[in-house]
Amino acid sequence: MASAYHRLLLVFVDGIGLAPASVHNPLSELPTPGLRRLLGGPLTLEQRQIGDELVLTGIDATLGIEGLPQSATGQTALFTGVNAAERMGRHVTGLPGPRLRAVVESGNLFQRAGEKGLESTFANAYSTAYMEALEKGKRRPSVTTCAVQSAGLSIRLVAELEQNDAVSWDIIRDRFSEHLERPLPQVTAFEAGEHLAAISGRHRITAYETFLTDMAGHGRLGFTPAEAMGRVDDLLSGVLSARSPETTVLLTSDHGNVEESRDRRHTRNPVPLLAVGPLASRFASLNSIMEVTPRLFECLERSPHGIH
Repeated sequence: MASAYHRLLLVFVDGIGLAPASVHNPLSELPTPGLRRLLGGPLTLEQRQIGDELVLTGIDATLGIEGLPQSATGQTALFTGVNAAERMGRHVTGLPGPRLRAVVESGNLFQRAGEKGLESTFANAYSTAYMEALEKGKRRPSVTTCAVQSAGLSIRLVAELEQNDAVSWDIIRDRFSEHLERPLPQVTAFEAGEHLAAISGRHRITAYETFLTDMAGHGRLGFTPAEAMGRVDDLLSGVLSARSPETTVLLTSDHGNVEESRDRRHTRNPVPLLAVGPLASRFASLNSIMEVTPRLFECLERSPHGIH
């Protein structure tokens, strides 16, 4: 048994479902060479598999509530383990309001990590202007921002991004730079993945989020499914090429969207739970997005001292 601690890297990709291959599913046609090498095919329902260090399964994002799953309740469920849609009596879109923020602040991934003595971090970079707008109440925090702040963790800013010690939501920094006083040098998505892997190698639990795919599914910000999935695919390839042997990478989502080309709404499809690494098989039995955070801690508690 190696002496290194197990580590978990959660890559949250907004708005991506796991659906059968079809002419209406862009994910079945897009190149995504990294995912295809890893899975033996595209990110579709047909590629579900369970191995010792590779798992792809579909998990429920509807949370037993009628209607289309939405971001505020889905992300709250994912990062807290609470059925937020049931708590609210409906799916809630956009950013969390006071009631959902209270759920997030009462117990989330980062808070639980701190309580258990596990060093955690959020790898996303924020601009100073964004943080000032939050402080002044001019913007509402996302679920992840609320979770990080409630846990008392440091927020990564542009300085960390310039040192490659953070990753921007758009992965390659082009859209992120549009809101800064000066542009940042771009990186490739593969390089961003390497940076994310390096961050995860210094923490027991690391989380990162991108909403490129949800924007592409909605037809917003000019992103196409091909561009969004190309960046995510290269990011994941970079992560897997540079991750430490003790790191298990989890990729999942809050609801479906980009996998359906016939309209621009969310879907009721399951979302992917992709796990790669020494703890991968322990995520094979998950059924719902609200089981991800609890299972993550179960894995670390059962194997706290090293790699089996």
